[in-house]
Amino acid sequence: MDLLTFKKGIYPPHGKYLTEKKPIEEYLPKGNLVFPMSQHIGAPCNPIVKKGDRVLVGQKIGEATGFVSAPIFSSVSGTVKNIAPVLTAAGTKVNAVIVENDGEYEEIEFTKPKDYNELSKEEIINLIKDAGIVGMGGACFPTHVKLSPPPDKKIDSIIVNAAECEPYLTCDHRLMLEESDKIVEGLKIVLKVFPEAKGYIGIENNKPDAIEKMKEACKGISNIEVKVLKTKYPQGAEKQLIYAITKREVPSGKLPADAGCVVQNTATVREIYNAIVLGRPLTERVITVTGEAVKNPKNFRMKLGTNLKELIEACDGFKEDPVKVIAGGPMMGMTMSTLDVPSVKGSSGLLCLTKEQAVLPEASSCIRCGRCVTACPMNLIPSALDSLAKRHEYGAFEESHGLDCIECGCCTFSCPAKRHLIQSIRTAKRHVIAEKRKNSKK
Repeated sequence: MDLLTFKKGIYPPHGKYLTEKKPIEEYLPKGNLVFPMSQHIGAPCNPIVKKGDRVLVGQKIGEATGFVSAPIFSSVSGTVKNIAPVLTAAGTKVNAVIVENDGEYEEIEFTKPKDYNELSKEEIINLIKDAGIVGMGGACFPTHVKLSPPPDKKIDSIIVNAAECEPYLTCDHRLMLEESDKIVEGLKIVLKVFPEAKGYIGIENNKPDAIEKMKEACKGISNIEVKVLKTKYPQGAEKQLIYAITKREVPSGKLPADAGCVVQNTATVREIYNAIVLGRPLTERVITVTGEAVKNPKNFRMKLGTNLKELIEACDGFKEDPVKVIAGGPMMGMTMSTLDVPSVKGSSGLLCLTKEQAVLPEASSCIRCGRCVTACPMNLIPSALDSLAKRHEYGAFEESHGLDCIECGCCTFSCPAKRHLIQSIRTAKRHVIAEKRKNSKK
């Protein structure tokens, strides 16, 4: 039987061997915890604590300020030392609540909700919203918004994105092996919100143990099915995943709901279980700390707000100094200037590369080979978009569907001239989007 997949794409070295056999380890932070008030797409939170306050595990410390926003909770007990701007992994400064960890991990009294089968659709969505859950694959879009499509959108497919196509990362893989029942239960909760939909769990075929484990967890559940996907990048991109499983195409400028689908990351679905069944907000996540520069790569369950430098120390440090450190994976992650930054809801990976893995030859002129076109899963012409971006021809860039770029990096990876195509396209996208926002406010 042919494996499910999408058109085009690439086959980068996966690097998952470093951590795919490493069970998740619990990590308790040693230093202060730092909670940026913007850990999601949308309006940042307002701090609702002040310097000197004592906070507990699970206590809300950041209040959402709009529908597209998500509250933030303390992952430790301790005293608020300060509220001040801090540097994040993205290189920006964000207002943050800084908590001195007392090491006690004293919790608030959590209210356990009743059986989710007795809850209405609206009650489930509100509990997810109140728990601060966002997309944990990296996009960090508030989950309650995804679960609230316009009434005219008929949703018939709920897809759990368990592809984990990004090289090196194995946090979702380990979750499937160690917490498969919680993932399936989380999906059942989402299906309660969309009772006419069917659930699909899409897993790449380079994770046979996870496929077996999830199929076992789904046994006897008529409206959930595990779909085996071809190992190819970017199989886990929303539009590519939807096409692979349903053979539907999301139109240009549209959202998955326009194709009748809602896509949720594996860790997100697991956190939905945590919020609804256990009544606990989002305060921790699994992260993969990996790369050839790390002495002992691991998968950690960490408290949100943990300093990333501590995680490297918990891996016994570096066996050689990394020349590049990336928040996330090598294809879509962000290069970091320092490890002295806090973890956030979207911290799926910390990748430390040696000179051998990270340094690329100097870029040369485009040789018009067309390999970027052959690789692009969105059927764009990256070389042309790159030229328009560099000439600041933003109108032509938009007309050439530059905003449809999903920033997967396939073009840069496949370019024999080693041109940094994705960087210029990403910059142009940011400019066009900023101009659109500015014009909409006039």
